[in-house]
Amino acid sequence: MTRGEKGMQPKISAFFKRQAPEPETSSGGDTHREGTCGMEVKRPKSCADGKVLNKKRNYAQFHLELGQPDFLLRMCSVCGMTYARGNDDDEKAHKAYHKSYFEGVPFKGWRNETVVARSEGGDRIILVTDENSCARNSKVQEVIKVVQKELGFGEGQLLHKLCKVYLFISSQRIVGCLVAEPIKTAHKVIPGSTEENGSDLPVDKIEPVKTNHTLEFGKISFKREVLKRHDHSDKNKEEYRDPGAIICEKEDVPAHCGFRAIWVVPSRRRKRIGSQLMDAARKSFLEGETLCISQCAFSPPTSSGKALARSYCKTSAFLVYKEQDA
Repeated sequence: MTRGEKGMQPKISAFFKRQAPEPETSSGGDTHREGTCGMEVKRPKSCADGKVLNKKRNYAQFHLELGQPDFLLRMCSVCGMTYARGNDDDEKAHKAYHKSYFEGVPFKGWRNETVVARSEGGDRIILVTDENSCARNSKVQEVIKVVQKELGFGEGQLLHKLCKVYLFISSQRIVGCLVAEPIKTAHKVIPGSTEENGSDLPVDKIEPVKTNHTLEFGKISFKREVLKRHDHSDKNKEEYRDPGAIICEKEDVPAHCGFRAIWVVPSRRRKRIGSQLMDAARKSFLEGETLCISQCAFSPPTSSGKALARSYCKTSAFLVYKEQDA
């Protein structure tokens, strides 16, 4: 070996020492020789040892965000609650709230209830008084929370100290609620004061009229039909008008009881529960006196609220009050 070769040998050895051995597939853990330098490399143990195959695997559900409007949160089309799908806590909370909203808030009863009305089927209407305990107040707040969300009241804006709350109890559930307050004056609604909206016309008042507008796609043709509405007399037009803005007379009239909010669960609507609540309020709002319908007024109603007021008062000229009249 020459002198130059002796000087190169340490560098070559150092080069191969720093190089990591490359694993190769083998049927066992036997050793073999690699490279020209005569180094022995021990093969890593294969999957046959069971260390990888027996390892517990964790799985997670992933979702693709492709611009969905409800990717993170979903709003229930029935109860209006927003929750995260797939989250156990949110799913459980939504299920409980949905059932309370649609079927009524669970209610086992109170001791010494102030019952103001009963029905033959066992249903009852109770008046919530100021002497109620904290447990009773918590149940009332649970109901008021649902009513506020349904009718569009802000949090804490529905109740005040002078309000009286009537609850309709059926099958151990609160299925209706009426919030009444004392008022001094109200204003009479001018019949037919809202703008006409043909969408409120009953189906039997609409007749299809054939036209010549036809779209053809090969052997398939589509004919366009126009819906023609019958003209109504001025006397009956108000029955088909949209309950949007309400115009009242400027002159006020005396009134004593204001129906601030009326709510019935969706599954029990159109069964006269709202009317029974208002009857109970008229008979018990003032001690020892039954109020006439003409002495009661409604807060600015929703579309369904206007239909209820018109049906209950048997006229479109019912009374409406504002915050200034209370």
